[in-house]
This record gives sequence, C-alpha cells and structure tokens, in this order.
Amino acid sequence: MKLNEQVGSYEPNNLVYDTAFPIQAGSAKLKGGQGLLLQGTIIGKNSEGEYLVASSTATTPIIADVILADDVDTGSEPGKSVFAETYISGSFNSDALLTDGTDKVSVHYDVLRTKGIYLKASI
Repeated sequence: MKLNEQVGSYEPNNLVYDTAFPIQAGSAKLKGGQGLLLQGTIIGKNSEGEYLVASSTATTPIIADVILADDVDTGSEPGKSVFAETYISGSFNSDALLTDGTDKVSVHYDVLRTKGIYLKASI
C-alpha cells in the first residue's frame, strides 16, 4: 500500500450530539426479515434475545435498549439473524433517531436514559 493512497472515507453525520457522556459500542443479534434498518434506529430485545426495531405499540412491546450504529440489511428471510454494531451508551441527537414509524422518539427517552443513552434535541 502506498503511503499517499486513499483507503477509505468518512462522512460526518449528526447522530452523536456531544461527548459529555462516554460513547460505548456493542453488538446485537438482529432478527432477520426486517429489511434495511438505518443508522440511528432505536432497537430492543425480544424474549428470544434477538433485536428488533423498538415499538411501544407492537402486540408484544419491544422495549428500547440500544441504537443502531450503521445501516444494516436484515434481509427478507425471518430465520436468518444478522449481527450489527450498536451504541450502548452516549449522548445522541434525538432528531437523528429513527423508530418503527408508529412511535415518537420521545416515547423511548426514559428507558434509554436508564441504560446510559442520553437524548438531546439539536439547536
């Protein structure tokens, strides 16, 4: 590899609000068949230990637990799980977070705070 060769790129986003609280990464086993999940999606764990998009309105509510760190394609087959990087703590821009479309991000504020994830609105 040449010393002056470009090996990658970085595109900043507005997901991380600040570094007032340490950002820690983890991993999650996402349940297959959810399609493309975008960075910043709030996800939670089901009774089988698989992660799905958090939803307070689902038949069995999926309680928010972590934030997806990158876009992940879980495919269209429900039986195939996919591992993904997540944020397990930190301070995040609430305006950049995503839900299942039936919830507002504010529904998940309190439970995420108990897990070390702090949400702040951008100014």
